[in-house]
Amino acid sequence: MKKSLSLIAACGIACSAHAQSSVTLYGIVDAGFRYNSNAGGKSQFAIAGGNESASRFGVLGKEDLGGGYQAVFTLENGFTTTTGALQGGLMFGRQAFVGLGTPYGTVTLGRQYLTLSSYLGPFSSGTDWAARGAGWGYHPAGLDDVDGTERANNAIKYVSPRYRGVQVGATYSLGGIAGNTTQNEMISAGVDYDGGPFKIAAAYLYVKNPNFSLFGNNATSSATGNNFASPVFSGYATAASQQVVGAGASYAFGAFTVGGIYTNTKFFDIGALAVTGAKPPPAEAGKTATFNTGEANLKYRVTTSLQLGLAYTYTRASSYNGESGASYQQWNVGADYSLSKRTDLYFVVLRETAGGFDSTGHRAVAALTFATPSSSDTQTGLTFGIRHLF
Repeated sequence: MKKSLSLIAACGIACSAHAQSSVTLYGIVDAGFRYNSNAGGKSQFAIAGGNESASRFGVLGKEDLGGGYQAVFTLENGFTTTTGALQGGLMFGRQAFVGLGTPYGTVTLGRQYLTLSSYLGPFSSGTDWAARGAGWGYHPAGLDDVDGTERANNAIKYVSPRYRGVQVGATYSLGGIAGNTTQNEMISAGVDYDGGPFKIAAAYLYVKNPNFSLFGNNATSSATGNNFASPVFSGYATAASQQVVGAGASYAFGAFTVGGIYTNTKFFDIGALAVTGAKPPPAEAGKTATFNTGEANLKYRVTTSLQLGLAYTYTRASSYNGESGASYQQWNVGADYSLSKRTDLYFVVLRETAGGFDSTGHRAVAALTFATPSSSDTQTGLTFGIRHLF
């Protein structure tokens, strides 16, 4: 009888805790077609997964602890729809964190988005409607990380409650190097204001050894080689640190939403980091490479089911080895049609042109982010398909 009562009491505690908790399974499955007008000199057409949104499934959980406190966690897996392959070779490559929600804000620990991308991403077409899953609509090479492709490992993140429309946040990622916890550290902070139709945000990011810490933190990344894949900035993989400062704003009126974003990205002390196969010319050693990017975009809600989008982005790089720095201009045009609350069809066209000399010292070529670079100064990408949310 005593044993039975103990079991009943234990069950009561477990059931009570379960009643105050929730676990939600969610995800996105996306697949369609991609066309690249110039992939290294040849046109390319393929069936691909994760065009408009990267395919994923995740588990979101929370437990009410009372007094306004909650335990929270997220485990999010990324995968390729057409092959089933894991994103970056990681089981939960998109997000994996646990934390505590309080009346004074939420603190989480694990693999997470950096604050800069969380605050500035909503103002960029590439992270909203312009082929975010493929990455083709991102700012050149995704070098400012507004898109949030690069996550932070070993990260502590804080998000405040929203007060009179204002919210602040910060992220600190420990380097994880024995004897030197700051070697690969990342620091990011941001603030935004949500005033209904008007939204504005500003954010900051500082990264040490970005080739390994920010752009090389997946299982498939190189521990010694160049993780700056695009010629837009691959010549700066040896930079000792990276800094991004940016701001964005948007305003909705009627069926229209206009927005804009600006980022200034710097790679400091070129040549200071040892990267296999990467060595800058003597004239570039110790210098700072700078990229200024501006984007203007427009969304138009034609009907409750149909949305159209248009965006223009201009990026200018500092000079390289005595030559004029590269410039990149990109147009994004897209349409999205909802078949239901969870299923939609999308169509996006992107066109990039390049000029000047890029980070490799060669004539700049068009290089849509994550696409095979063009062999010339122009490149057109096209993607269309279906996306389902659950």
